[in-house]
Amino acid sequence: MKAFDPALAPAPGTENAAGTQAQVRDTVAIVLAGGRGTRLRDLTAWRAKPAVPFGGKFRIIDFTLSNCVNSGVRRVGICTQYRSQSLVRHVQRGWSFLDGRFGEFIELMPAQERAVAEWYAGTANAVYQNLELLESMAPRHLLVLAGDHVYKMDYGRMLQEHAARGAALTVACVEVPIADASAFGIVQADSGGRIVDFHEKPEHPVPLAGNPARALASMGVYAFDFAFLAEELRRDAADVQSRHDFGRDVIPYLVEEGAPVFAHAFEASCVAPRGTGGYWRDVGTLDGFWQANLELTGIVPPLDLYDPSWPIWTYQEQMPPAKFVFDDDERRGHALDSLVSGGCIVSGSTVRRSLLFTNVHVHSYCQVEDSVVLPNVDIGRGSVVRRAIIDKDCRLPPGFQVGVDAAADRARFTVSEGGIALVTPEMLGQPIHQARIPWAPEGSAGA
Repeated sequence: MKAFDPALAPAPGTENAAGTQAQVRDTVAIVLAGGRGTRLRDLTAWRAKPAVPFGGKFRIIDFTLSNCVNSGVRRVGICTQYRSQSLVRHVQRGWSFLDGRFGEFIELMPAQERAVAEWYAGTANAVYQNLELLESMAPRHLLVLAGDHVYKMDYGRMLQEHAARGAALTVACVEVPIADASAFGIVQADSGGRIVDFHEKPEHPVPLAGNPARALASMGVYAFDFAFLAEELRRDAADVQSRHDFGRDVIPYLVEEGAPVFAHAFEASCVAPRGTGGYWRDVGTLDGFWQANLELTGIVPPLDLYDPSWPIWTYQEQMPPAKFVFDDDERRGHALDSLVSGGCIVSGSTVRRSLLFTNVHVHSYCQVEDSVVLPNVDIGRGSVVRRAIIDKDCRLPPGFQVGVDAAADRARFTVSEGGIALVTPEMLGQPIHQARIPWAPEGSAGA
């Protein structure tokens, strides 16, 4: 293993705003966005997890990419693999505003058998297969980021700490309940922040010292000294026993070999009011996805989408404003404690504590409660939708019910451990990716 030279980094405490800007200018980010996300079940049957819609108008990957742009890291590669077409289309349409004349880019990096004749075999292998391309960019630091988490983070602060410590690798960490810790890479660090043990998804995670109810988890956000990483990736690629994964192989090896590997507290770089601990969600299960979306309907949601200093960028469809029609006692179109996106029409129905994504049409006499309705959904007259996720392009027939009869839901749909029903076009016997649904004129039989 190559010895890391801390003399290349400034001494702790000497970094400033200009130093942070220099760090981000010398950084390339690579976003790992090729995963299927099997815990989301049918929601990822036709799309990669980073392409799953979130928050009314965004995709999950928009949060990681927005963090890069807002942090000043404007050289970004995206590794794609599984069911990538919708993700590719979204990135091409919504993220083409960076200026290549100034060395800025967001570039797609599909598996191309560049280094070896195989698909990406693991997270470390995905970076290894693009190593020649990355070396041509000559970065000082490489950020390795997961494209399937929802959070707001200033990577510049993490890079500043990484350089000041003279670290070979810095792992962003967040505290999680011990009951959930087995789903993450679990970190143990000494009083100076140096990682002394790392286990990926352990069956019996070690809790924090003095707090048996919490554990320190990796966020899947890594800052590497690039020259050091390049050598380590070549070593890992030659190891026939390795699974070529950062969490399972590379990081445990570096910790065991005594490399300068440090933990970075997410609270130090999160974009949130000081003292709140920050917002980070792994929306990798149906229950987690549903809960994180519904949190946005709160009076003061934990994730602030309205902060102009840290905008979440995305592809903006050209849609008319949302519309609510009819104001009779028995037929009133309104939404309460909800988010309603452009192109939606709520006609003589009630929407409570729900998210309606773009171009959702709710016909009259419906009740939609505690639900996440993805784009281009048509909810037929007299339907009842409760505690559900309705996938894109579903056409719910008149009188449709979900969240009313648990046994009936389990017979037709996917139901999570928490009782959230997922409805997809396939479950309704409908074609996938169908054309947009023409809206019936108001006052007609279909309204």
